[in-house]
Amino acid sequence: MADEQLNEKDLNVEEAGAGNAADARVLELEEQLAAAKDQALRAVADVQNARRRAEQDVEKAHKFALEKFAGDLLPVIDSLELALAHSSAEDENVKQIREGVELTLKMFQDTLKRYNLEAIDPHGQPFNPEHHQAMAMQENAEVEPNSVLNVFQKGYLLNGRLLRPAMVVVSKAPSAPQPSIDEKA
Repeated sequence: MADEQLNEKDLNVEEAGAGNAADARVLELEEQLAAAKDQALRAVADVQNARRRAEQDVEKAHKFALEKFAGDLLPVIDSLELALAHSSAEDENVKQIREGVELTLKMFQDTLKRYNLEAIDPHGQPFNPEHHQAMAMQENAEVEPNSVLNVFQKGYLLNGRLLRPAMVVVSKAPSAPQPSIDEKA
């Protein structure tokens, strides 16, 4: 009988040891499963992010595909505007040419609007360093400091992105008069 009790104890100890090994194996497999699930979720997220980035790149490519072409056309617009600015509407010799230039410029501007190219003509507006390039500053007591006094060249936006900044003259406050030599003495 004592032998039977000893065998039962040995069996219980062996079963307990086997149970611990099985439990450890189950825990190990559960950890591996959790790691595999985490890797799968990360892979899915990476694929979704890559797809979203690719869609954004395609959208930007469509939206700004005309950027270089439009930039190359801006000097043509500038030339047409200069031709109108330097010709007199009253001069009979250039009246028909002027009308043709006006119509050509209007067609050109309408076409650019269809492709979301927008002119920036900031005359009289506050200076905006994101859209304007200050070419000079000029003292002027009649307007607020940092206002655009004169526009040398219009700027342009393509779908809201700056294509070319407007080149402007910006006002500054008049400087205080310097004391004369007689006042120092």
